[in-house]
Amino acid sequence: MNHPARWWHALPDGRIQCDLCPRDCQLHEGQRGACFVRQMQDGGMQLTTYGRSSGFCIDPIEKKPLNHYYPGSSILSFGTAGCNLACKFCQNWDISRSKDMDRLLASASPQAIAEAAVAHGADAVAYTYNDPVIFAEYAIDTALACRARGIRNVAVTAGYIHPAPAREFFAVMDAANVDLKAFTDDFYHQLCGGHLQPVLDLLAYVHHETACWLEITTLLIPGHNDSPAEIGRLAHWIARELGPDVPLHFSAFHPDWKMADVPDTPPATLSHARHIAQDAGLNYVYTGNVHDRAGGTTFCPSCQAALIVRDWYDIRHYELTTDGNCPHCKARIAGHFGASLGRDGKAFGPHRIPVHISS
Repeated sequence: MNHPARWWHALPDGRIQCDLCPRDCQLHEGQRGACFVRQMQDGGMQLTTYGRSSGFCIDPIEKKPLNHYYPGSSILSFGTAGCNLACKFCQNWDISRSKDMDRLLASASPQAIAEAAVAHGADAVAYTYNDPVIFAEYAIDTALACRARGIRNVAVTAGYIHPAPAREFFAVMDAANVDLKAFTDDFYHQLCGGHLQPVLDLLAYVHHETACWLEITTLLIPGHNDSPAEIGRLAHWIARELGPDVPLHFSAFHPDWKMADVPDTPPATLSHARHIAQDAGLNYVYTGNVHDRAGGTTFCPSCQAALIVRDWYDIRHYELTTDGNCPHCKARIAGHFGASLGRDGKAFGPHRIPVHISS
């Protein structure tokens, strides 16, 4: 349904400008922004997907991916439609690039989502599948309803958002995984329809100026952003600007959307990228979308003990102290860890449970 949107201003010529993201879309009456879900109506801006979703699922938190935020816990995931970037390699293009509002078959108020998370035993709610930045009003209202019920909030986003709305958005998020899609502006401009610097600024803001736990994912695409030199620059920037304890995930590409002619990412590329990032000084580097036991394991940066061993989204071994320290050398492991692994000391595991919510 439509809902009054925020972060816009009127222009002298009768149009309005959206101030949510760096695209700065300028709209005539009835026109939609590049994200397709923010529209000028009756002289103002409306969010056309408020309260509507492409579906709800209970996932393991490791699927977001978050490896240092309450491992083994479960999370209620949902998204809407549309996106403010135009990535030619989008792996969720049927949702993020959809202009068909009929795909949004589920409807739920913020309060209903919070109640569903409680009822299904989820520890958190994830705003994901498409980018929650474009439905920020709905995400913020839902996050506030969740916090009132003791439910944490997680954003999975490309981080393409202006500073003012980012302050309000990340003030109610407890953790985030931000896609750092590449480390060149040419990549962002040619393959995503955006720019690199706003994302770097957002990463620094979230890490240094909010209480939101941050992890980063880079999808490695053969021949486009997977050169050792670029990976090294990316990792050195994270180590220098954010510090060595921000987890970095390198994820494998598979042919999709408008890049169906590009081959899968070889597992060796991910392993090499992981070693490059470790050599750059990062303490927690992971591989994703491939079967790689070492690349899924959390090692103590001090004594190198294998503390959390993962097989895909399944935790096979866990030995952190209740306060998140290595039991061998007592070094502190960066992140947020509960008194036990998941609920009742058991990890949620590699499950995916569809959920029906009715407002």
